[in-house]
Amino acid sequence: MYQHTRLSNNSFGFFQKFRNFDYILLACILLLGFISLATMYSTDGGNILFHTKSHFVKLVVFTIMMLIFSFINIKFWFSIGYLSYLIVIALLIWTYFFGIKSSGSQRWMDLYFINLQPSELMKICIILCLAKYFHRMKLENVNSIYTILTSLIIIILPMGLVIVQPDLGTSLLIAISGVAVIWFAGINHKYFIYTIMGFLISLPFIISFLKPYQKLRVLTFLNPDRDPLGAGYQIIQSKIAVGSGGIFGKGFLKGTQSYLEFLPEKHTDFIFTLFSEEFGFVGSATLLIIYAVIIYRIISIGISSRSYFAKIFCYSFGAAMFVYITINMSMVLGLLPIVGSPLPIMSYGGSSMLATMIGFGVVMSAKVHSQQAIA
Repeated sequence: MYQHTRLSNNSFGFFQKFRNFDYILLACILLLGFISLATMYSTDGGNILFHTKSHFVKLVVFTIMMLIFSFINIKFWFSIGYLSYLIVIALLIWTYFFGIKSSGSQRWMDLYFINLQPSELMKICIILCLAKYFHRMKLENVNSIYTILTSLIIIILPMGLVIVQPDLGTSLLIAISGVAVIWFAGINHKYFIYTIMGFLISLPFIISFLKPYQKLRVLTFLNPDRDPLGAGYQIIQSKIAVGSGGIFGKGFLKGTQSYLEFLPEKHTDFIFTLFSEEFGFVGSATLLIIYAVIIYRIISIGISSRSYFAKIFCYSFGAAMFVYITINMSMVLGLLPIVGSPLPIMSYGGSSMLATMIGFGVVMSAKVHSQQAIA
């Protein structure tokens, strides 16, 4: 009798977890995955080549991984907050000494089945770490000098390890992820105002420390026509492709800028350019709506969660997703300098998709275990 009752309770718990799933969020993720796969197929010229095959495999594997992570109790993600951060710090150090070099950068480590970029994982792990750090912390302690300095060290350490790769763009995205947690933890807004003022004042000095290619990106952003066949070529062709899409686009597999090879890096950071050329303003707006629904659902899950850790993770991850999307699209439209920021799920790249799916897995875990409190 006791065993029968225990099995019934276990079955109920299992099915209850399924009922607690956010199926709207899941549907949007799957839809975005399908769109990304179709767009990747277009980057391969309408053929199932390397990028399409690789993207499909990663999409399937990481989506299954996300679903598995969803069933893991939110207490587990809380428990590994510090550990995950330290592991990725160790991976960043290992990459600095033994990582794979490509195009003048040393950002990857060879795991045989994937070239892992640890800096992408840090975007998620820094949120886990700081969300655990601020869990149950009183507001007066949040604004103490000790707490602020500790938070800054947690953010600056991985930033420094990523900058030396060199990868300034990703280091800034890591900083944004960390700052988002501090913001939602309730730190006094005056500290942000002082930081922004200090950044603006020191901007000329910061620029002087940039590497030549980074300075060139800033100058190209200010005036792409200064070198239309060199540094400005990529952004000029990107804007031409987006503009030529018009209202409804040129049609699937009919993007001339892409198929005539005018558009470099079309499968990675500039994937939105190809999509916008083929599907126009209507398609781009639809993609933005899908992203908006995803971010809305992430925030909603945070609101409904009992644990403060889950709340602050969802708020911060949602804010970080918004920033990643905004920076990528602004970059390809010439509104920001090119910083090498992938478009979540859409862009080709295993490390970026892995990190994003881990983030979704933790968010879905917060939804499935929304009534689970963390002491």
